[in-house]
Amino acid sequence: MLQFPSKILISLTFLFAIGCAPVEPPATSGGSGTAARHMVSAANPLAAQAGLDMLRAGGSAVDAAIAAQMVLTLVEPQSSGIGGGAFLMHFDGRNQSVESYDGRETAPRSAHPKMFQKDGKPMKFMQAAAGGSSVGVPGLIAMLELAHRDHGKLPWHQLFQSAITLAEKGFAISPRLSGLLEREKILRGTPTARGYFYSATGEDRAVGTLIRNPALAKTFHALADGGAKAFYRGAIAKGIVDEVRRASNNPSGMTLGDMAAYRAVKRTPVCAPYRQWQVCGMGPPSSGGLAVAQILGLLEPFELGKLAPASSEAVHLVAEASALAFADRNAYVADADFVPVPKQGMLNRAYLRKRSKLINRTRAGGKRKPGVPLGATAFKFAPGDGTKGHSTSHLSVVDADGNAVSMTSSIETVFGSRLMTGGFILNNQLTDFSFRAERDGKPVANRPAPGKRPRSSMSPTLVLDNDGKLIMAVGSPGGSRIIGYVAKTVIAALDWNMDMQAAISLGNFVNRNGVTELEQGTAAEGLKSKLEAMGHEVRLMSRVSGLHGIRHTKNGLQGGADPRREGVAIGD
Repeated sequence: MLQFPSKILISLTFLFAIGCAPVEPPATSGGSGTAARHMVSAANPLAAQAGLDMLRAGGSAVDAAIAAQMVLTLVEPQSSGIGGGAFLMHFDGRNQSVESYDGRETAPRSAHPKMFQKDGKPMKFMQAAAGGSSVGVPGLIAMLELAHRDHGKLPWHQLFQSAITLAEKGFAISPRLSGLLEREKILRGTPTARGYFYSATGEDRAVGTLIRNPALAKTFHALADGGAKAFYRGAIAKGIVDEVRRASNNPSGMTLGDMAAYRAVKRTPVCAPYRQWQVCGMGPPSSGGLAVAQILGLLEPFELGKLAPASSEAVHLVAEASALAFADRNAYVADADFVPVPKQGMLNRAYLRKRSKLINRTRAGGKRKPGVPLGATAFKFAPGDGTKGHSTSHLSVVDADGNAVSMTSSIETVFGSRLMTGGFILNNQLTDFSFRAERDGKPVANRPAPGKRPRSSMSPTLVLDNDGKLIMAVGSPGGSRIIGYVAKTVIAALDWNMDMQAAISLGNFVNRNGVTELEQGTAAEGLKSKLEAMGHEVRLMSRVSGLHGIRHTKNGLQGGADPRREGVAIGD
């Protein structure tokens, strides 16, 4: 836990309401607003409303996050849910403290370094992802219960009521969900999912079709009454184990013992200075907090505020810093319970200043090699594969007491493992491990092992001023691109003084130590020729972020929701 001096948070009035009856999320989104007392920004209006209802009932930011996440399990099943995991950053408004909660999935005891290889070669991604062996023991429920014990105000069972009502009475299929289901191939053949997501004959359901999920309602009732114990022991746990063990593709060796052994963990947050602010994120097994902090630290010598927002000069510098950060990330970051991650060395200001000198203001440096931060001299691991998952969700909450939550949750790729039990989709997070067990005779840091948590890029972020006052809560889905999406938004808000919505909506630009990617259909696409002239290899990418954030301003809480998805920011 990090402690900061006590300060008072400020706000302004805004009212936004969504009816309690099942509704269809809007075709266009990115709803933003301001609020005086409290606010929720989430990827679906029904989820945001469920969180706001808890805040209006006197609940805490954690209470609102739990209620919103339960609804996301139902209405955004392609992205996150109780069959997956999450990282949660919490800001305590009274004590000016930051805590981080690790609900990342763990590998079962049957896991081994070559589990995603066939005939000695790495499997193709979807060959490994769709099936039983990709499923890690879900961590979301255990993590949320732990956070609720520390910071909840409302009774646990009350937080499930909105999700139960929607599951029983039905919700309308949104345009985004409908489009993903239409393109999905594997889920159609999954017996436990086919009849729910599609018609009895396997045909698509139209946008606006009301669907009910009595199986998930039953699961929610059990969790509301029995807490996390009801998830990790008994009928729900047995349903998960049975589903992954009998999977037709890559059956898992997961056992009821693996389920019962799961524990959520409170970890020391990664907090680092950036100009006059403090930026706090999640540490290993997430690479997000370290990578975002490194990018910002590498950029400190450059006066970004004097450059035009998202100009070719600015994007060049951010891309170069990102390439250097990803070189270190790929080499050193994995589950710190299994691998000695040199966290302090990677964030050492002298080390970052030295690495920053590798950035040429006018010329791209190409693919970078990792540095040698303090603590890495005895490192005996090799870089592994990048991760491919990109179906994740982020929500941000600020409550009336000045507490805040920034939480990123995921089932990894779209519809996870394509396996379903108890009305919810199971994750494929174990494919976030490296498929290669070793390189050049060295073991890969992020290779599978029993009980190990796969490396993630999820980057739930809290920004504070140097007095410890909360400035912003933000995060995004997007696989390993999450790091770039979050760094871009933090820079846009802090260096370019954009409001929360403008910072989120700004065209994305990412470099993961290779190609510089620019978001097509945005102003960023227009930078292609200029960046190529500077030596960048440029590729256009689709609109896959899902940034949701809340920012404190002199006029109150200012929310933003990613127009690339269906979310809203609402409050009072």
